[in-house]
Amino acid sequence: MSDLQASSKVMKHYLKALLTEDEVPAATVLQEEKKQQLNELLAPVSAPVIAKAPPAVPVAAAPAAPVAAVVKVATPPVSKPALVPAAPVPPVKVATEKAYRKGRFQALFFSVAGLKIALPLKELGGIHKIAPLKSLPGQPAWLQGVMLYREQKINVVDTAQWVMPEKYDNQLQEQLNYQYVIMLGNSHWGLACDTLVNTIALEQDDVKWRENEGKRPWLAGLIKQHMCALLDVDAMIELLAKGLNSQ
Repeated sequence: MSDLQASSKVMKHYLKALLTEDEVPAATVLQEEKKQQLNELLAPVSAPVIAKAPPAVPVAAAPAAPVAAVVKVATPPVSKPALVPAAPVPPVKVATEKAYRKGRFQALFFSVAGLKIALPLKELGGIHKIAPLKSLPGQPAWLQGVMLYREQKINVVDTAQWVMPEKYDNQLQEQLNYQYVIMLGNSHWGLACDTLVNTIALEQDDVKWRENEGKRPWLAGLIKQHMCALLDVDAMIELLAKGLNSQ
């Protein structure tokens, strides 16, 4: 029991370091303007050429006055400059405001190897008792396997290995006792956890929110009193779908 308490203290300090490490303003993206140079709009036009007629043949009557024939040269058509299509402007990604960022909200607390984690109750897709898993070849090490629940395939994540891969060793692995699967929203992803702690109502001031983008978008903030991570479920689902871990 003492080892578990010591591990919990270490995890709390580790979690606090994760949050403060990301508090760096996002770099400003500079836009570069491209100038296009046009060629000459009009090609030089040749002047008309006048050809002389051959000398007139003398006849018995009065000699006729020589007539000069004028030959007109057609002016070549002026080629218009080719239009260069403008580079497509990437769509601006508008961040959707989370429902739990207004007023009081409920959060579910659960623990993994002594580390307490929470997620907004509105982002919870369900809780299942863990069942036998079927491992899949060629998958990330943090993916424990696939669990079947009422004909639904659930991708079960080894939460400890995903959240803190640099801390994951044999000693930490031995402390794990996964009992439940926490479903993330409406996705097929679930987080394995040891115990379900409780559900607590939180005010906005109870959370130290991450205001800037950082290396860990899955971390929505730090719940001050409980010193535990609050998950950004949407960001976490996106990382899992790409096969990426928390780093």
